[in-house]
Amino acid sequence: MIRVLARSIREYKTASILTPLLVILEVILECAIPFVTANLVTEMQNGCPMDVIWRYGLVLLAMAVASLIFGAAAGATCATASAGFGRNLRRDMFYKIQDYSFENIDKFLVSSLVTRMTTDITNVQMAFMMIIRIAIRCPLMLVFSFVMGFLMGGRLAMIFLFTIPVLTIGLILVIRAATPLFRRVFRKYDALNDSVQENVQAMRVVKSFVREDYEKQKFGAAARDVQRDFTRAERIMAINSPMMQFCVYIAMVFVMSYGSYTVITSQGLDLNVGQMSSMLTYSFQILMSLMMISMVFVMITMSLESAERIVEVLQEESTLTSPPDAVKTVRDGSIDFENVSFKYSRVANRRALADIDLHIRSGEVIGILGGTGSSKSSLIQLIPRLYDVTEGRVRVGGVDVRRYDLETLRNQVSVVLQKNVLFSGTIRDNLRWGNPEATDAEIEEACRLAQADEFIQQFPEKYDTWIEQGGTNVSGGQKQRLCIARALLKKPKILILDDSTSAVDTRTDALIRRGLREFLPETTKIIIAQRVASVQDADRIILMKGGRIHDIGSHDELMERSEAYRETYYAQNRKGGEQHAQ
Repeated sequence: MIRVLARSIREYKTASILTPLLVILEVILECAIPFVTANLVTEMQNGCPMDVIWRYGLVLLAMAVASLIFGAAAGATCATASAGFGRNLRRDMFYKIQDYSFENIDKFLVSSLVTRMTTDITNVQMAFMMIIRIAIRCPLMLVFSFVMGFLMGGRLAMIFLFTIPVLTIGLILVIRAATPLFRRVFRKYDALNDSVQENVQAMRVVKSFVREDYEKQKFGAAARDVQRDFTRAERIMAINSPMMQFCVYIAMVFVMSYGSYTVITSQGLDLNVGQMSSMLTYSFQILMSLMMISMVFVMITMSLESAERIVEVLQEESTLTSPPDAVKTVRDGSIDFENVSFKYSRVANRRALADIDLHIRSGEVIGILGGTGSSKSSLIQLIPRLYDVTEGRVRVGGVDVRRYDLETLRNQVSVVLQKNVLFSGTIRDNLRWGNPEATDAEIEEACRLAQADEFIQQFPEKYDTWIEQGGTNVSGGQKQRLCIARALLKKPKILILDDSTSAVDTRTDALIRRGLREFLPETTKIIIAQRVASVQDADRIILMKGGRIHDIGSHDELMERSEAYRETYYAQNRKGGEQHAQ
């Protein structure tokens, strides 16, 4: 885990190494100051002249200033290293997630990935900051102060040999009790974020069904569940502070009482006032170091689960990768499904697709019809290799899709998915997702073919009109037409429209289909639709049922031999259906 996380330090390695070195110098000076002070007190007891006092004073001032400089420099390099580490970690996670397949995303859930990139990385960043500074400073301060205290106070320093084991055992017990609770809390954070995400995305549905109170109660229950576990963990961790304070005060009382007794009874022979004052300082440094170490362990305990969750993301390998000798040219838009079966999960019992044999010539227009759950979308997602087949193979341009370079394949297969997504930015910015190098003339031509130019021209800013996140400031039909225009700009060999004209009227739908034929005559076009009218003029129409191909043929052929197709056609064309019934 440490090795994986350490890869994200990279250019901040110098700052990460420099911080402990500066801290070491700071600690050496801080531990030397009480020793010099004790010598000054001894000299003053012996009646030294003022020049000696001035000399000691200048030395102490120089040491204090140097310690301050080293401490400030360590703080600056520590901040640079920890913030940079956090930035690199977020970038590495984001880049890794971009390479994930849909199967990988389904494994983690979106809400969990968001929590890991925010809360978990913040925890790890804070722990890293403490490790390279406080976790170096406190043990060194503890060791140096103990050695100096033993040199100055002799047997008086033996008290620390009793307090340190007590504190260590107590700290281990606290950490062992709290770690399982933190692990459970972070899982519940994922569930809580998932609930929030679901609620916000479905806000229109929540309000239309007046379910705000129900959602509030559900969220409140989940939040209280997180609060209970987190409170229990914090209570256990809180035991650490009074335990430390108790040991601090016991040690201080012992040093002051026994030290004072030794000074008085030995008349300064076994322990003088200067040594006594330095012992008090070293006692305070030792016990404060122990308290700070306990804080570091608390933070590390909290971040340990976060670190494991981050490493899970970084070590997850995409289920879809390009082969070493990948094919980087797609010959044409022909598509072949050969004995294809598909399951969304390796452990799933039910197959989403079964026994698919289908051959599509390059340039054909293929319509796909089927009821809800007939796996129409599952079929087309295998073409750009958004998922891999479970059995059989899918070929594009005569080559198995698993042999292609993924970027090459997906650049030649343009998909307008069922859930249309626009990003925050101008209309022009969104359209250039299809082709970053597209000229304004190409953008306008694609929009005219997708029947989007007409409504764009009505906006005051036209193609520079700002689109809100998710395209919430345009209608469903406008969003669909913009997504189609974006896909057209790629000029792909295969164009897939997954129910992408459901929100437009039949006239606009017909104009879009005519534009596709004229603009991309050699492109294979696959149109998934609920309306027969949307696929009626296709070269062939595929009827899907229960994850299988039920029938395939032209409109006239299916009208002649398929009862299911006729029923769908007549149900959608009431007048024709009435005549058929007569």
